[in-house]
Amino acid sequence: MSGIGTPPDRRSGRLGVGIVGAGRVGPVLGAALGGAGHAIVGISAVSQESRDRADALLPGVPVLPVPEVVERSELVILAVPEDQLAELVAGLAATGSWQPGQLVLHTAPGHGTAVLAPAMAAGAIPLALHPAMAFTGTSLDLARLQESWAAVTAPAPVLPIAQALAVEMGAEPIVVPEQDRPAYAEAIATASSFSTAIVQQSIGLLRGIGVEEPGRLLGPLVRSAVDNALRGAAPAPVEPPRD
Repeated sequence: MSGIGTPPDRRSGRLGVGIVGAGRVGPVLGAALGGAGHAIVGISAVSQESRDRADALLPGVPVLPVPEVVERSELVILAVPEDQLAELVAGLAATGSWQPGQLVLHTAPGHGTAVLAPAMAAGAIPLALHPAMAFTGTSLDLARLQESWAAVTAPAPVLPIAQALAVEMGAEPIVVPEQDRPAYAEAIATASSFSTAIVQQSIGLLRGIGVEEPGRLLGPLVRSAVDNALRGAAPAPVEPPRD
């Protein structure tokens, strides 16, 4: 089994999933796919904090070195910082870790599948999937995934695989072409950084005047303001032509 368009043999429809990276994203996606019936075969984690996170969200899943996670997996999820992704993929290719027919999925917003070229050269199947949400790295994210969208990018023959994985995670897939991933990433970063900075500034001002729980005060306001802004961004209804 090899080549793009030739997915792994999945008689039961389930995959052995390995996760590289135990930050806020990887363990959550692993837990979501585990809940959908896939087998989580291993996760890599370096710091004690990441090990604790993996244990909390994926109890019983072994913490393994990265090459061993890749070796065991039919689907490898690369949930690492965007600036580390290219080097990681190339390094694993240099050691012959990628396997023909293996699904390789990364979660970096600014990249499509071109960054996975070294894995593709070894016969792996490239997928890019970014859930458009701010992760906490806790079980709260599993519920939030149910209300989220996920940007998916993949070669046309295997795009349905990426879309199906997004659905199994609980998100609604939206296709973002390879050339549009940088603009998508900029939009996500702008919304995330702007909202975080403004809310933190408001919390500081309220604490300065003695408000003990500014988050509770601001919560309804911020949610309603964002909802109103999103409604305002919707296209205006088309009016019928006038005589």
